[in-house]
Amino acid sequence: MPDSSNKGMETRRAVLGDAHVDRAESAKTDFDAPFQSMITDAAWGQVWSGDHWTKRERSMVTLALLAALGHYEEFEMHVRATIRTGATMEDIREALMHVGIYAGVPHANQAFKIAKKVLSEMEGDSL
Repeated sequence: MPDSSNKGMETRRAVLGDAHVDRAESAKTDFDAPFQSMITDAAWGQVWSGDHWTKRERSMVTLALLAALGHYEEFEMHVRATIRTGATMEDIREALMHVGIYAGVPHANQAFKIAKKVLSEMEGDSL
């Protein structure tokens, strides 16, 4: 089995981009280094690096879960990452429609607000 830490960092950079990962890595301290290693290995090296779902599919599930749980800072980061996973604005909209039905309109409403802001920044247009 390949080293999931190396694969994790490769996948993390592919999804989130070098600039984001470089910022996160430079902010790492002795205190949180073991935690950062754990999430790079488990989340990025195992879950995100799996071959059953595409990165686009993983993006949709991740966005829906983050919005449903109210983890809006991570949600915003993953909206930005969709440009690298092949997810479209329509994909994001459909994921958030599911959030509205299955997790509640307030969560979806806040997520739509964040997604509109991020997508507008990314496209330079008003949504």
